[in-house]
Amino acid sequence: MLITGGVVFLADTILNYLSALGLAGLLAGVFIEAMGLPFPGGIMVVLTGLLVGQGRLYFLPSLATAFAGYTAGAFSAYFIGRYGGRPFLTFLGKILHIPPEGFEKTLSWLDRSAAPFILFGRFLPGVSNLTPYLAGVSRIGPVFFLFYNSIFTLVWGTVYLLLGMFFGHNYGLIAGYLNKSLPLAVLGLLVSYFGFRYVKKVLFKKTKNPI
Repeated sequence: MLITGGVVFLADTILNYLSALGLAGLLAGVFIEAMGLPFPGGIMVVLTGLLVGQGRLYFLPSLATAFAGYTAGAFSAYFIGRYGGRPFLTFLGKILHIPPEGFEKTLSWLDRSAAPFILFGRFLPGVSNLTPYLAGVSRIGPVFFLFYNSIFTLVWGTVYLLLGMFFGHNYGLIAGYLNKSLPLAVLGLLVSYFGFRYVKKVLFKKTKNPI
């Protein structure tokens, strides 16, 4: 009951914020979310969809605002990582209590599969907030990062707005899905992707070197 009340309070607070500031409030909130800071930017997009469904905002301007704010925030974080480099990761690790080995494993994964990392890393617990910073540290090209980050942002913004438009009145259910079910679903997709790559690699070796 306490959790439900907290969710409703948060939703009401964000709706009041969006009602007062409109798309400018959405832009600021999504920018902060994309920077990896603890802020309910995704929830703001869902609730913006609720306002769109009520006819108080329009879909395309809302999507364009979410896209612009998220792209600007992610690109800012990317360049912080790019120019801060590994010393920045060392500093960040001390704050977040993440050992250097944790970053090295993630960077190794990123080097092998940069596109899936950019597209899906935002959904993974422990990685989501650091995705653009790690992409910058890994020296992935800015055009490459912008391309895949834009794909993610368009899909993310569209899905979240549509969720708010059609199911916004069930905000508690949506919040639970976004916080629990969605990361598990994305993790399943990633496991399937790397499993497919592994099987393909094994079959290629057998074809190349027949017994």
